[in-house]
Amino acid sequence: MKIVITGGAGFLGARLARALLAQGHFSVNGAPAQPIEQLLLVDRAQPAPDLLADARVKPLVGDLNSLLVEGPQGAPAIPSGTDVVYHLAAAVSGECEADFDLGMRSNLAATEALLAACRKLGTQPVVVFASSLAVFGLVHDQPALPPPSVITDLTLPTPQTSYGIQKFIGEQLVADYSRKGFVRGRATRLMTVSVRPGKPNGAASSFFSGMIREPLAGVKGACPVAPETQVALASPGRTIEGLLRAGQATDAEWGPKTALNLPALVTTVGEMAQALEKVAGKPATDLIDWTPDETIRRIVKSWPGNVQSARANALGLLPDPDFESIVRAYVRENADAVRLQTL
Repeated sequence: MKIVITGGAGFLGARLARALLAQGHFSVNGAPAQPIEQLLLVDRAQPAPDLLADARVKPLVGDLNSLLVEGPQGAPAIPSGTDVVYHLAAAVSGECEADFDLGMRSNLAATEALLAACRKLGTQPVVVFASSLAVFGLVHDQPALPPPSVITDLTLPTPQTSYGIQKFIGEQLVADYSRKGFVRGRATRLMTVSVRPGKPNGAASSFFSGMIREPLAGVKGACPVAPETQVALASPGRTIEGLLRAGQATDAEWGPKTALNLPALVTTVGEMAQALEKVAGKPATDLIDWTPDETIRRIVKSWPGNVQSARANALGLLPDPDFESIVRAYVRENADAVRLQTL
């Protein structure tokens, strides 16, 4: 069994790699599980030392577009014999709004090139495409297109950002390559992932982690939107569960070739702050900076907060029970980054 993860050195990519290595075997489309012999991690950066120490891991460092379109100097990004590809590499939402060309190259051109490379294999590999809740852009100022009260797997995407549009196009490309029998496509719409460890990134949603992570570390964390802002969240652990299950699902289990919504914990920013206070007390919430940012507010306002995931539920996937459990999981997994005393 050979598996490729684009964005394999990133947070989700590395976590997915560790989960795959830990389970050791993988089943494709209902076939008996096979040992994972090679895990190719494609990224601009080297994987973490613990991943490099595993003999099954092979790093491929470089720009994904260059590796796919211009040709690699060494091994190809999608080598012969690849059974499963997890396509996680992408420019994030804030970056795409600031730099249109970056988003088109990193999110659209790279996805099309990756699918073409998978087609060339001639073996119909499973391709799990990490799409986003951002494909559902809510329009608040057009009476002819009122925002739906709840988002389901069948809701028509109306993206309102370049990132959301690029992800939606990616979903359609995966569906068409699947319809033609070139790949077995599994487009999954990820919810906002919180709490992410490490440093903030360029995503407009970055503060959903930063408003928790930074106060736990004893420093101020920005929250540029109002407390009543609704959000659909998933913990890192539940997100990885969803990606693994998508890769293992049979054609019959997956059903339609369209994308599905991964399960969401529906909450508000204010409730997130309350959960933080339950875990680390008022000293933590005192460190949240509620200064508004209109640019971020406008982007986040276009994202739906009430999401249902019937198809994912049928695959056995469930949302996190509450945000407090997510914060406590972060504290357990990142004890070295927590400076405040927890309750």
